[in-house]
Amino acid sequence: MIKPEDNPEFINSFLDYSATILNKSPNSIKEYNYDLAMFFKFIKMHFNMTDETDLKEITINDLTLDTVKKITLDDIHAFISYLMREYKSKSTTRARKISTIRIFFKYLSRNAKLIETNPAQDLETPKLDKRLPKYLSLDDSKKLLEITSNEDNRNCERDYAIITLFLNCGMRLSELVGINLQDINFKERKLNVIGKGNKERTIYLNEACMKAINDYIAVRPKESIKHDKKFSEKALFLSERKSRISNRTVESIVTNKLQAAGLDTKKYSVHKLRHTAATLMYQYGKVDIRALQELLGHESISTTEIYTHVSNEQVKNAVENNPLANL
Repeated sequence: MIKPEDNPEFINSFLDYSATILNKSPNSIKEYNYDLAMFFKFIKMHFNMTDETDLKEITINDLTLDTVKKITLDDIHAFISYLMREYKSKSTTRARKISTIRIFFKYLSRNAKLIETNPAQDLETPKLDKRLPKYLSLDDSKKLLEITSNEDNRNCERDYAIITLFLNCGMRLSELVGINLQDINFKERKLNVIGKGNKERTIYLNEACMKAINDYIAVRPKESIKHDKKFSEKALFLSERKSRISNRTVESIVTNKLQAAGLDTKKYSVHKLRHTAATLMYQYGKVDIRALQELLGHESISTTEIYTHVSNEQVKNAVENNPLANL
């Protein structure tokens, strides 16, 4: 949870700008706050403004723009080096923090005009390792669904619906948790989800999804549902406490089901189910890359392309089906 009182005013102003003008999601705002808090705690240490060496013990709400104006590109590089040295940060983590810092200083210099020089103007993003996403095979996916459907517990319909939606629709964790009952159009078999950047998109539901949702709704609690800030009374998926299910609970459900199916929980996770859905649709459903991009809610086609790795059998078939093969 963001505590504005822990931030200097210029960070809070940036977060407000990101939420209202850039239309960033609550999760993005939290990430911005975390990244900037870490950066400015380092700056205080780097500028000898504190004797503390543990970032957790450093406060930043006393920082002023005078300190910000002293920051140079070299200081930002020192922060990135610190992340590598002290936290063994991966290139993806460093890239995210660099992106946050770049957007923040652009706001201060160009939008808010609080500083004259942007020290992050020439800040480069580290080269990212291109790794193929991990995903469950078709057989493992079927096994996971079978194990989940046959488990004898009072939440079996809910848990099965969750796994089914992940494996069939490729939605993000936050998107699934955020589903409200009114988001589902049962007649047209589709639902609307809110993705990154508060962007709404439509996901069409196949027969398996519709059956799983209907089976769960038939046993979903109808009384004593909490009326809270999470609008639990509207939520599709509810927890044991009859409030909107949390990210952590869903992650725990998926981990337990993976373990029950004998699958490696160090290798697979909630996000890997998203990888799985995308990969299976591409490999078996002959889905066009643009359609897959739309389904997954990717802003850039290059992000979707990581799911288009193909199996050895597909490579073999591609060669066999070459029109010159029989000449």
